[in-house]
Amino acid sequence: MKLERLILTAFFGNYIINTIVAAVVSMIPPSQTQSMLTAQYISFVILAAIVSALFAYWYFRGAAVADGLKRGAIFGVGAFIVAILTTFISGTANVLMQSGSLSQVVAVIPNFGPFLLNWTTLVLLAYWVIPAALIGHWLSRKATTSQSY
Repeated sequence: MKLERLILTAFFGNYIINTIVAAVVSMIPPSQTQSMLTAQYISFVILAAIVSALFAYWYFRGAAVADGLKRGAIFGVGAFIVAILTTFISGTANVLMQSGSLSQVVAVIPNFGPFLLNWTTLVLLAYWVIPAALIGHWLSRKATTSQSY
């Protein structure tokens, strides 16, 4: 498993999910309820899971996938970490560019903790790990059945 390829694939997948999937979902009329479980949010999670599955398939394409469930889960966790680090870096860089002060950046870093402890972070983990693990498992079973003939 190449770490550089994992990071770049996950970064690109995260970018696609946060821009294109979010733009597509924004065309769904917003709900009038105050609940987080709206049609937009559920659609976003479903489409994000589909996109992450496609990126996992793209990552494993052409490689012999032995122990695919584990390798898929590793890819999903790696993509989750890339998404969290991207959020942290872009957030702190944004504060630095707006304020021009490193002390403002240091003051805003503790606000990242509550962001991580939000249940939407668990959803982020789920839509990266579950599809990637399933794709890895499917590809390893497919490779096993094609070798048995």
